[in-house]
Parts: sequence; C-alpha cells; structure tokens
Amino acid sequence: MVNLNRFDLVTLRLLVAVIDAGSLTAGADRFGISLAAASKRISELEQHCGVTLLQRSQRGVTATAAGQTVHRHAIEVIARLEQLAQAVDDLQSGAAGHLRLCANPSALGGFLPGLLARYAERYPSVRIDLEDTLSEDGVRAVQSGAAELAVVGDNVPHEGLETFVCDVDELVLLAPQGHPLAGLSSVPMEQALSFDLVALARSASLTRRVISAAEAAGKTVRIRVQVRSFDSMCRMVARGLGIAILPRAAAALYADALGLSVAPLAGADVQRRLLLAMRQRSQLAPSALALVEMIEAGRGSSM
Repeated sequence: MVNLNRFDLVTLRLLVAVIDAGSLTAGADRFGISLAAASKRISELEQHCGVTLLQRSQRGVTATAAGQTVHRHAIEVIARLEQLAQAVDDLQSGAAGHLRLCANPSALGGFLPGLLARYAERYPSVRIDLEDTLSEDGVRAVQSGAAELAVVGDNVPHEGLETFVCDVDELVLLAPQGHPLAGLSSVPMEQALSFDLVALARSASLTRRVISAAEAAGKTVRIRVQVRSFDSMCRMVARGLGIAILPRAAAALYADALGLSVAPLAGADVQRRLLLAMRQRSQLAPSALALVEMIEAGRGSSM
C-alpha cells in the first residue's frame, strides 16, 4: 500500500507542469528550482509509486500510461487544495464565496459584463476573480483547477469537461469607411476573405473559426495584423490596416465610436456559439453554481 504521507504538493505540481510542458527543464524553471532538484523529486515520486511516470528522451519527456493516470489524479488533488485555500481566504476576508472564472474575448465583448453585473447585484458578498484568456487557456485553467468555470469557443477541445451553450452571437464584418466592402448590406464570407484581416492570435478560437471558413472556401487567410483584444482589432481597422470578423455584440461597442461599417456575412455558418465549461457540476462551489443557474435561466427565457 502506498504511503499517502509521502506525497507532497510541490512534487505533484511539478509533475503536472513537466508533463504539460513536455520538458523537465520547463517544469523546473516554473518552480524556480534547478534541473537536478526537479529530476530528483520526480525520481523519488517514481520510486514511491513503484512505476515509471516519465519517458525521457533527447526531445523532452512524455508521460507513460502510469504517468498519465498520476497526472490526471494530481490535477484533481491540486484543484481541491486550491479550492480549500480559496475557501479559507474567503473566511478570513468575510466574503460569502469566491467565483473563479475565465472568459475569452467574445464573452468579454458580449454577454458577460452584463451578466456579471446582475450576479454581483444579487450576490454582493461574493468575490469575483475574472481572467481574460483565450479559449484554450480557459480550458486548461478549468482542467487544472485554477478556475471553476470558463467561457470558451465551441470549436476548442475540452476533453473531460462538462459544457453547455451559454451564448450565441452572429459574426459580422467590420470595415473602415472608404473600404470596398464598407456600406454593403451583406458580404459573402468568401469575398471578405479576399482582403487583409486584423485578427486575434491564430490559436484563438475565433481566428481558428475564420481559418476553417477560408479552408472550406479554398482560400488562404490573409492575416496582416494579430492583436490580443477586440479593442485593438477595431482600432487597427479604423486606421485602415485591414478588416475584421468578430461577433456582432463586440462590433457594436466600437463601430459608432470609431466610424466603422458593420455588415452581415453570408455564405457560411456565421453563428458564434460560446460554451460554459466546468469539471463537474456536482462539485461546483455554491458561488459558481449560482452563476451557472443564472446563465441557464437566461438562456431558457430567451428561447
């Protein structure tokens, strides 16, 4: 029988970091320890478990089958301990709860600010910890326990998480005045993709959606400028650096202020679906569950 007292949190967190990065060096750097110290910790954990956890090579490390199992359970243990730490912090500060949420740019530029305002009004003692992330990073945050909930694009892998559609918006074209597509009542997606684009990073779920539409049309996306936010996208468009494809709710925030033209897109699936992701609904803290129920109630009333 494995001695539970010989497991320590630092080594478990190190193992998760090493496997996620595929590198012992990267894991050691993250925890500010030497490569030798990191290797020693992992070796001692392998000896304690009685199995090999990592397959080492010149290209880095990969988890063995046993390593994948320990990795999965380590993530769950770390998540539980982080929830415990947050609960103690809440008790010390007098907060009634702590909502840990990640959201992608589409959510922050659309439905989420209004929803959180209503949530804060209903639950004034809950502390809200919101992080602006790309969808992939939001999924990882929930998987690792760094966040309980994440709003992500529906085209991002979310293995092992429970999800449901929390918002649906329409993708539109944003163009500067004087652009050949400005002022049109509708723009075919294929035509829009013939022009230079201002976009989020290629790893962003929205950009991947646009790239997929281009591939379906037999075109190559012409991304001229990559930025990190819708605000930056719209400002670049206003300066004539390209056009942008983004959700209507986000476009509406900037179009009038920056004098930009908004046009519907045609000839492709332009619905932008956002998912609310969580590990297990039954394990959510009351503060997180309350937000889930608010979203579900709002979706039900809008159908």
